[in-house]
Amino acid sequence: MNLRKKVTVVGAGNVGANCALRIADKELADVVLVDVVEGVPQGKALDLLQSGPVQGYDVMVTGANDYGPTANSDIAIITAGFPRKPGMSRDDLLLANYEVVKTATEQVVKQSPNCIIIVVTNPLDAMCQTAYMVSQFPKNRVIGMAGVLDTARFRTFIAQELKVSAENVTAVVMGGHGDTMVPLVRLSGVSGIPLTELMDQATLDRLVERTRNGGAEIVKYLKTGSAYYAPSAATVEMAESILKDKKKVLPCSAYLEGEYGIKGLFVGVPVKLGERGIEQIYQIKLAAEEQALLQKSAKAVQELVDVIRKKNV
Repeated sequence: MNLRKKVTVVGAGNVGANCALRIADKELADVVLVDVVEGVPQGKALDLLQSGPVQGYDVMVTGANDYGPTANSDIAIITAGFPRKPGMSRDDLLLANYEVVKTATEQVVKQSPNCIIIVVTNPLDAMCQTAYMVSQFPKNRVIGMAGVLDTARFRTFIAQELKVSAENVTAVVMGGHGDTMVPLVRLSGVSGIPLTELMDQATLDRLVERTRNGGAEIVKYLKTGSAYYAPSAATVEMAESILKDKKKVLPCSAYLEGEYGIKGLFVGVPVKLGERGIEQIYQIKLAAEEQALLQKSAKAVQELVDVIRKKNV
């Protein structure tokens, strides 16, 4: 019997390869890297495997173009899809990536019917909905990576502004992963000190705006792709909490059934992540203005999901 955990990473591009690297580095699990391009997952997997003697990890990293080797994975991370180009919103990727995520989910479910799916492909919340509809998994086993990344960006900007350790900064970002995300300044702070005590409103507004456009800022620099170091770090934090049953409370895209007045949609909210996936959804009492922003964000997600549903009929 194999006691080692196993994680499948679908998509051997920048996000996928860096997820595999970070999982191996932390010795969390054996990794299977799957990609449609022949040779790419095999080559990257072999390269990662050969880092083991130097980095001191003993995990198996395998590359494949089919899903056979992924059988009985504990977690499947779906990163495959087309990245954003400058001037594109995440929503522009909708229909192209819908097909990619649909196919990946079908294959993953066939090989690993008991796995937990973490979706990373954009537009994130709509792709979670796709994986959920296709897999027919219970809602606790389909999770979207967005909030951990968005809060990491917010925390970085706050730490830079105040010249303090980023580790001491806590932040809450809710809503869809896009231009309508809702950074909750009221609930963010440094070692328990509220942000409102540490900076003026104009500075706060500037940092919130920069967080909302955090992905676009990087796309603009890179020109031919989107962010991958921080997204992979965020994804692996979620995977680690599940694999080690750490019960971390992290903002993730989760399927809501009435929480925050939102029904039948994936939206970013604080959740507890353990071995069963999402083990609890936290309902924070929001101020009227925050609730309005969250509803607006959910509406933006709903519009994308409606487009997908039309395709699915």
